Formats: sequence, structure tokens, C-alpha cells
Amino acid sequence: MGIKVCFLGYNRDETCLIQAIEAHGFDVTEISGKMDDFSKFDVVVSFGYRHILNDRQLRTLVRPAINLHIAYLPYNRGSHPNFWSWIDGTPAGVTIHEIDSGIDTGSICYQKLMTQNSTMDSFSKTYRLLIEEAECLFIDNVESLLNKTYIPKPQIGDGSYHNVCDLPTWMTSWDMRINDAIRRYNETK
Repeated sequence: MGIKVCFLGYNRDETCLIQAIEAHGFDVTEISGKMDDFSKFDVVVSFGYRHILNDRQLRTLVRPAINLHIAYLPYNRGSHPNFWSWIDGTPAGVTIHEIDSGIDTGSICYQKLMTQNSTMDSFSKTYRLLIEEAECLFIDNVESLLNKTYIPKPQIGDGSYHNVCDLPTWMTSWDMRINDAIRRYNETK
């Protein structure tokens, strides 16, 4: 009997990770809605999941759940990390981390620092690149992540955090040019 994986968030049409996990011989159950009890799963993976796991849910885990976050933690925890890395001038990248009782505060499994590319002129373009990089980082380390042979490292420094409501009301399209958004943000501070 193989390791049972609960995949929270994106479905198999939205990410290649579910098929990659299955290709390594793991059994996957996809869940997009809320879930209370994870005790029947060996591993929980969160990617694009819109719900926060609370302490009660975390206590039902056999081992720490892992989350893919499109930010170079500890920077840009929480919502809209791609937007804030450009606006705040913080490091950009992707992180796979353990989920704890905080929001994006768990120990780091793997991460990759990325250079912000000025030819990627819209948030939607940089978002797609970050998603692809997060998926590649996961696939490159899938066995280690699912068998928990990685060595978790605590996050260092305070970093930054943003709520959903921190996004400016004028930011209505991810196709907005990044330089225009930075200029507008700085004018309204």
C-alpha cells in the first residue's frame, strides 16, 4: 500500500503536480473545498488552496503539511506575494514550506530565489513564471518531500506579510503593466 497524499487547492487541470505525484507511485486525493480531518492521509500538499488550516486540523496530520508559496519567504507571506515583491522591492522567488499555525511561517523545505525580469512586464506573466518555478522545484524534490527526507530550516528574519485587503482598490487587472503599478502605488502612498 502506497503513501496516501491529500492534494489541496489546484486540480489536475490547473497543475501538473498531481500527475507527477502519481507518476512516483503515490495515491492522490484532490480536495478544493474545506476539509477537517486529515488523519487518513500520510501527506498533505497545499498549492493554490484558499483556506487556512487551523490548529484543530493541523493536529489531525500525521506529519506537517507542505505548502507551495510563490514568494521567497519570509518575504511576502499571505496574499498577492507576486504583486508585493514588485511594489515593496523585496526578493522574488518560490518556497515550499511546512504549514504551521501561522500564515506562511513554517519551516522551509526548499526555495529558489529569482531575478525579477523586466521583460515580464505584467503581473500575469510573472505569476505564470512563478507557478512554473514552484512546480519545477516540487517535481525536482518530490521523493524527498513526500518521504520527508528533506531537512526543514526555520525562516530567518521578520520578512513581510500582506492581507487580501492590502491590495489597492485600483489594482483590478493582473495584466496591468508592473511599472505603471509601481508608479501609481508610489503616487498614492
